[in-house]
Amino acid sequence: MSIIENYPISRVPDMARLSFLSVTLVHAGMLTALDQFMLGAVLGHSMTLNNAFIAIFAGSVIFGIVTFALGYAGMKEGLSSSLLSRWCGFGRVGSLFVSLVIAVSLLGWFGVQNAVFAKGLNYALNDRFGFAWSATLSGLFLTVLVAFGFKALRFTARIAVPLFIAVIVIVSILILTGHNSGELVNALPSGPPMSLAAGITMVVGGCIVASLITPDMSRYSKNGRHVFWMTIISIIIGEFVINGLAILLARAVNSADVVSIMAETAGDIGLLVVVFSTLRVNDINLYSSSLGIANSFSAITGKKVNFSAITLTLGCLGTALSFAGILDRFVDFLTLLGVVFPPLLGVMLVDYFVLKTSRKQLYISRLMGELPQCTNTLRIGWTAIFSCIVGSIVGFTIDWGVPALNSILAASFFYGVIVSLFKNKKSRKA
Repeated sequence: MSIIENYPISRVPDMARLSFLSVTLVHAGMLTALDQFMLGAVLGHSMTLNNAFIAIFAGSVIFGIVTFALGYAGMKEGLSSSLLSRWCGFGRVGSLFVSLVIAVSLLGWFGVQNAVFAKGLNYALNDRFGFAWSATLSGLFLTVLVAFGFKALRFTARIAVPLFIAVIVIVSILILTGHNSGELVNALPSGPPMSLAAGITMVVGGCIVASLITPDMSRYSKNGRHVFWMTIISIIIGEFVINGLAILLARAVNSADVVSIMAETAGDIGLLVVVFSTLRVNDINLYSSSLGIANSFSAITGKKVNFSAITLTLGCLGTALSFAGILDRFVDFLTLLGVVFPPLLGVMLVDYFVLKTSRKQLYISRLMGELPQCTNTLRIGWTAIFSCIVGSIVGFTIDWGVPALNSILAASFFYGVIVSLFKNKKSRKA
């Protein structure tokens, strides 16, 4: 696959669809990463074991449902998340809202992951270059890698995903050896206490961006069965295996700073975890962020834009976030994502599967391998945007329940009711 075959503003044709393994490795790579390990460590350090796994299970259920549903839509239409949002309530210009939210959040993730990469690199080099130069070198390297498109993602995923899982198991064995398993299971959390609702929201925040950008990968899938099993495998490996091990490690070392612990305790093996996890996930972050900006530029100007140029620009911005200190705000970042992102998913899923406002246009254009005509596409979906804002406000202000679930339900309900009322009003007039 060459650079021009990233399909940033077009459908992925049937002849360009990839094997189940190729797409699944890329998708699973988003959840088999050091940021998931860090999340598990925070849960293990601040919650009882039962509550930590309840939070993982509940968050995984929310993640699994919305990820499969949106991933199926992306596979069916062959469209990226940013493009799909045009015909899922947001409209041609309104999709800029989705694209920019995706791009900004993924730049944040890029900054977090690159800071982790730089921290490990700086440790390996005995602080020879300093954190700032290490962050710059690692950020530019990943940026150049992503400029080669999805082919580079597949190549790194095939190497990095299996190696990361193997290394993480070895590191866990090294650190857990000599600890009593019963004591680890029954030990009380030593960190600042965290409620179950907050834990679930953090779990959702850690994976909700992966839900929204799943169509960026599932558009290369061949059928819905592939999307379903891709989702299940990602959940099992990322949420239960990676997070589960991190919970036990946090209890074993009585700390949530797993990055430093692995580098100092496991030596070169620990540093391999840092390097390969960030290498594999950050290319996805930058890839999907570039797709979002490409859609934004297309929606405004109606023209195509050079994918590599976007990637290089965003890579530099993400690298700047690394040495600006975004890693220090990791928990706050996850909580914010866990409330702001679910409403976007709720609106898109309600529009595509329930209201079906643009399904006829999508079906006809899909038969021709094209996008729906601009003249038949909603210009800006104010109802969708307003529903997302309402959902986010509900998530931030309502104290009872789970904020992530509250926000997605509020946005979905509000959007469904408003659009249905307008439809009924138009029908009566007609």
